Amino acid sequence: MMPNVLPYMVIVSGILRAGGVVVNVNPQYTARELRIQLQDANAEFIFVLENFAHTLQEVCPDCPMREIVVIAMGDAMPTWRRWLVNTTVRHIKRLVPAWKLSNVTRWSELIRAGRQTDYTPADPESDDCAFLQYTGGTTGRAKGAILTHGNLVANVMQAELWFSPLLGGAQNHERQWRMVVALPLYHIFSLMASGIYGTRMGMCNLLIPNPRDIPAFIGELRKHPPHLLPAVNTLFNALLHHADFHKVDWSQLRMALGGGMAVQRAVAERWKKATGVHVLEAYGLSETSPAVTINPVTINEYNGTIGVPIPSTEVILVDGNDQPVPIGEAGELAVRGPQVMPGYWNLPEETANAFTADGFFKTGDIAVMNEDGFVRIVDRKKDMIVVSGFNVYPNEVEGEMAQHPGVLEVAAVGVPDEHSGEAVKLYVVPKDTSVTEEALRTHCRERLSPYKCPKSIEFRDDLPKTNVGKILRRALRDENQAKSAEPGGGA
Repeated sequence: MMPNVLPYMVIVSGILRAGGVVVNVNPQYTARELRIQLQDANAEFIFVLENFAHTLQEVCPDCPMREIVVIAMGDAMPTWRRWLVNTTVRHIKRLVPAWKLSNVTRWSELIRAGRQTDYTPADPESDDCAFLQYTGGTTGRAKGAILTHGNLVANVMQAELWFSPLLGGAQNHERQWRMVVALPLYHIFSLMASGIYGTRMGMCNLLIPNPRDIPAFIGELRKHPPHLLPAVNTLFNALLHHADFHKVDWSQLRMALGGGMAVQRAVAERWKKATGVHVLEAYGLSETSPAVTINPVTINEYNGTIGVPIPSTEVILVDGNDQPVPIGEAGELAVRGPQVMPGYWNLPEETANAFTADGFFKTGDIAVMNEDGFVRIVDRKKDMIVVSGFNVYPNEVEGEMAQHPGVLEVAAVGVPDEHSGEAVKLYVVPKDTSVTEEALRTHCRERLSPYKCPKSIEFRDDLPKTNVGKILRRALRDENQAKSAEPGGGA
């Protein structure tokens, strides 16, 4: 239960080497969310950053632990820096709320005890569980995806093969690449792309505990020019719009890897113009360890697709009856390969519903495949808006709106409408106050069919996001529903 601090990957490696199962926990969880996950996973040990120990304190009566290890922000740093960081966090910034827990071991005590203990290597089988990776929960209560040792090894090998034309293999010692780890390591994209793949490749991982602090993030990038930067669309966008972006030395950047959400054309084109490196878009899920498709590293322009299946991976698009759809038609993306989980933890019915009869995992994403095998995500199945019987995909609407010069961020959701069943509502974070609703409507009408254009537009200072930076459309729909339920309320 930690952000990106130095002990994180040490702990993950230690758990796996000891034959345990890693359960990554979002440190921003409320007590209710934490209680649900710890009880569902039947967790026995927890490693928690002291900043969040007060939340753990609330749930301990309902989730008894065999041992609690409390870690400070500066732990694993050299002595002088450890003292400076911990003093600043605790006493100057006051970021550690008071807490009281029993049966606690401190990081230094744990390391000291470990040095005096004989190590007996575990011998896990390929199909033994390595991670219970809980889904983000953006479409409902989070589920624990069972990721085996075989799943993870397969995906690391697939990634190594895919990126080798650009970066070389694990035995390439000509240089050490610097990987920026801005996305939280408890998220599957960062865990595998940065933590596990980056470690196997012998990279230097630059840990960013709080990527939302863009000025501090850019300050680190200026001190440590990056070679590889995995990120989501909103993070690329936020970096581009900071005044000091141009002060970073981008000349060493070899790869910007986009995932977690759709990369918008407007953002991709601005990034390429600013850095000279295009955003290589990829696709994956918690349930697939995560990589499924990636654009070839030989492509040097934005193409609006998530690429093609990586080695040993089969991808098909299916209709509502799990039957394949023709090339060029939209269907639910389904995947089969060695990186796909065997199922959800303690959810046999959910597991059965998630797979086709011949073993393809149904992702819940609607996609289109062209004749060359490149896949383009249309949208999440559950986010699709139906206007008078016509399907409207928020990604398309948001992508067009993001190209308006006055728009910083945008989200499109479906809201109830008495005439059309549903209608499109836009939530817009403007770049400045000069942008008008009429200007945005004109922009939409010029680019989208009438039924795709928004019936209402709401300007906001910010949009709700996950800790990875993915915009929470569900939160906006829930908010709109709550307003509509109020006396005199409406969309």
